Amino acid sequence: MTMSATDITTLRGEADRLFARKRLTAFAIPAVILAYLTYAFFAFDVPGLSERASVDNARALVADTYSYKTHVTRQNRSGEISIAIEGERKGTYATGTAPDWVTLGEDTVIDLDGGHVVRFADEAVTYEVPGYGLITAVPSRQGVALTLPTDEVPGWINASKNRVAITTDAGRLTVTKARAEVFRYFTGWELFFFTLDSEFHGKSFGELVGLVIEDPANLTRIVSDFWHNKMWQHSQVVWALFETILMAFLGTFGAAMVALPLAFMAAKNFSPLRSVRFGFRRVFDFVRGVDGLIWTIVLARAFGPGPLTGALAILITDTGSFGKMFSEALENVDNKQIEGIASTGAKPLQRYRFGVIPQVTPIFLSQILYYLESNTRSATIIGAITGGGIGLLLTQAMITQKDWEEVSYYIVLIVLMVMAMDWFSGWLRRKLIQGGEGGH
Repeated sequence: MTMSATDITTLRGEADRLFARKRLTAFAIPAVILAYLTYAFFAFDVPGLSERASVDNARALVADTYSYKTHVTRQNRSGEISIAIEGERKGTYATGTAPDWVTLGEDTVIDLDGGHVVRFADEAVTYEVPGYGLITAVPSRQGVALTLPTDEVPGWINASKNRVAITTDAGRLTVTKARAEVFRYFTGWELFFFTLDSEFHGKSFGELVGLVIEDPANLTRIVSDFWHNKMWQHSQVVWALFETILMAFLGTFGAAMVALPLAFMAAKNFSPLRSVRFGFRRVFDFVRGVDGLIWTIVLARAFGPGPLTGALAILITDTGSFGKMFSEALENVDNKQIEGIASTGAKPLQRYRFGVIPQVTPIFLSQILYYLESNTRSATIIGAITGGGIGLLLTQAMITQKDWEEVSYYIVLIVLMVMAMDWFSGWLRRKLIQGGEGGH
């Protein structure tokens, strides 16, 4: 069969139009994406981000996550000197005691290292800055009188009538009418193991081992002092981690137990009535369509704060997710296995038990364990709202904006907790689904 010239021209025209549409689509989609990104670039004021960003604040925040500062404070009216780690009462040195870089006496001398020396005299506060000179600040009822070695005020000195702030690489000095305060930074998490009032504070690991060998009863006291550390509150942190895991566990497995029987009502091969299937599927859409944080706020108003409220929020949200996934898995079961069980005279419940559940159990367990791992992370945020778990401690540490090393401590624990749950879910999945064989 031969084609006429008209037919060939027609086919060629249709092919050209088809390729033209494809070329248009190939160019139009990237153009739309580029237009949207351009709009978002200006709508979110990305060019102004550099002006709003503060590199110094970011650098100080990062440094505060792995370092701590010791406050040396003098009340100018009474002359009282106090020394406290992070400025907290629980980290305050006893009266008459001080770290080795602070010399107490008629004048308090603070050695900030590198030649930087601050002195609290009777009336004046002096700061010897190497390469610049001696800075003198005299507080009084009228304000703070500042004397500099040069007429020009450098950028690292912020001075007003009532307040003087001097920030150098060695530390920071702040002088007001009421008090003078020195900050000195050190790397590490001070008092992480033992507080100042502990008999084991300042001792090395070898010294602690020697004390245990000398008297085994010391081991109990060492563990007790660490466990009941008033600064880092290790006992409360461990309990908070347990609450977070408990919220995830109760919410996930509670949702699975609620969703399993409801999934049969939403599967078309187990629920012949279309209206019933439609109703249950819309219920699943509703409870999973509302975000878990919204359920958390609603339940917190209804039942009050607490870990149980967080577990209920996870349960409600995951009931919708599990119901949808379980019903889809049930619709894909092999009917031959069910028919084989039915041929033995098994009742409907027995057919479900021996013909359906063994087919879908690996799928269900895999989904449940994945959600358990995911909900461990979600429980951290939910706990910040409901007042439970490690999320609450993390939120409190962030709100204070003072002890960011505690924030990094909690974040490290959260990451380790998620890693542990990932390993546990993988191990349990292998045991339950693969019988302990196979890789992760």
